[in-house]
Amino acid sequence: MQVSRTHLAIAIGSASLLVIVFLGYLYWLSSQPPVLSRSEERDSLTQMPISITMNPLRDRTIERTANSFISEMRDGDCRKLLAQWERDYRKKRADFLCASEAQHPLISWRIVEWEDAPPLVILHYKGERFSNASHDATYKDLFSVTEEKKDSGWMVTKYDSFY
Repeated sequence: MQVSRTHLAIAIGSASLLVIVFLGYLYWLSSQPPVLSRSEERDSLTQMPISITMNPLRDRTIERTANSFISEMRDGDCRKLLAQWERDYRKKRADFLCASEAQHPLISWRIVEWEDAPPLVILHYKGERFSNASHDATYKDLFSVTEEKKDSGWMVTKYDSFY
């Protein structure tokens, strides 16, 4: 079967149209916020959305900073991380957090909500923790990491968890 110029023009035109639509979609996606959508359904206890759809083209610097902080907390570096917090009114809170993190270390976590409150960003996570020192049982809870944009980049300014 021979290919005519008409068939070739239709194929090239269709391919060009697909490329243009795809590039337009990428352009649109790059200008969207980090959270594309939240489910209408909410958890009855926490009022967090059941699911969120994240933008695959978002800047992940905020999430990397939070994940690094959470990993260091899990690995036992709590006192070092919260040392600057001990200089102000949060000293008792920092002591409580470090003691609780040692008793109930995180096993895993995933982001369940993203709140923009410029210049702050609050990331809410659902984490799985060991329920006691013997590590024979686990439970799931919510915790949040608040970050603030500083001259040097994003910095964790608050960590909240229920134990």
